[in-house]
Amino acid sequence: MTPRRINTNFTRFCVRLLAAWLLTCHVEQILAATIPPPVLSGGLEPSSIAIVINENDPASIEIGLYYQERRRIPAQNIIRVRLPAGVAALERAVFDPVYREVRRATPAGVQAYALAWTQPYRVGCMGITSAFAFGPEESDCAAKCKMTPLNPYFDAPSGQPWSDHEVRPAMLLAGASVAEVRALIDRGIAADFTYPGGTGYLARTNDSTRNVRAAGFANTIEILGRAFRLQQIEGELRQRDDVMAYFTGLAHVGGLESLRFLPGAVADHLTSFGGRLTDSEQMSALQWLKAGATGSYGTVAEPCNFSQKFSHPGVLLSHYLNGETLIEAYWKSVAWPTEGVFIGEPLARPFGARVRMGREGWALDAHSAIAGRRYVLRTKRARRSAV
Repeated sequence: MTPRRINTNFTRFCVRLLAAWLLTCHVEQILAATIPPPVLSGGLEPSSIAIVINENDPASIEIGLYYQERRRIPAQNIIRVRLPAGVAALERAVFDPVYREVRRATPAGVQAYALAWTQPYRVGCMGITSAFAFGPEESDCAAKCKMTPLNPYFDAPSGQPWSDHEVRPAMLLAGASVAEVRALIDRGIAADFTYPGGTGYLARTNDSTRNVRAAGFANTIEILGRAFRLQQIEGELRQRDDVMAYFTGLAHVGGLESLRFLPGAVADHLTSFGGRLTDSEQMSALQWLKAGATGSYGTVAEPCNFSQKFSHPGVLLSHYLNGETLIEAYWKSVAWPTEGVFIGEPLARPFGARVRMGREGWALDAHSAIAGRRYVLRTKRARRSAV
């Protein structure tokens, strides 16, 4: 057993010990029923994720190798495929053999995928991240306003999506240029274990069709307000330097240039085609990443305004605040994600639990969405007496 494995197991043991202790504290019944227990597992790690690189796209190769280096992802977790480069959508006949190739090449311990490109972002009417997660499905793009399959990973306590649910969530390392994606990766890494302050903004708008998530904002603030600063606003956000989350419902969101997003920030807008990353008549979800967010989401086919096809801010934030990675928290927040595409730095973990070793002993840092605070447990090394 290598020292790395020993440290990983020790971390998971300490996290579970802390979780058990936290759950003995007094917690209101509504919170205990609504939010999963804090950091019950170690969650996804670099060894848990495979990077899929498109050999036909030089930018994909550069991004994939940069991500591997920065996140220290094992070399055996690099999967190389050949897809058409520079096209927004794939036909199933093109995608299916590539999907089967990726499945065959995926190491047994891999739980999720990082897709190292911006295009293609969809397969027929499916977001490409859902196509890799669930496998391609027959779909009729003309059949609008219908329910799509339930995500078995939705709001799940699991830290191992493939082992527990046979779902490997995927996320695009996306951006308008290689430089933008490198900056995205760097932001995600900079966010790790920082337990940031900042504010989550929940925006009501006068767009009644796209404002459907606002009905749940008050409940989200009531449940999570002790764990993190949340503010409900009217209209568009302007002139803020503390944005850790921003959820709204508009076809186009103004004022992004006046905002400063903290590393690890999440943001999305409920609209029909935010997931059409490079050819949408509405605002592309890429604009959130360009503005400084670390993760976003949008739909690639007409979803109508089913709120289940978009992220649930309360579910997303509860898992994120409990220490899960960005890809885990975002994927768990969308009940019907088939038509959606997830973009961002998958392993960003601003509120993650960790063990820090020092000369004086060890310290365990963790954050709880239930108790609404950060915990630090420390022990000191025993001094040895001279003999």
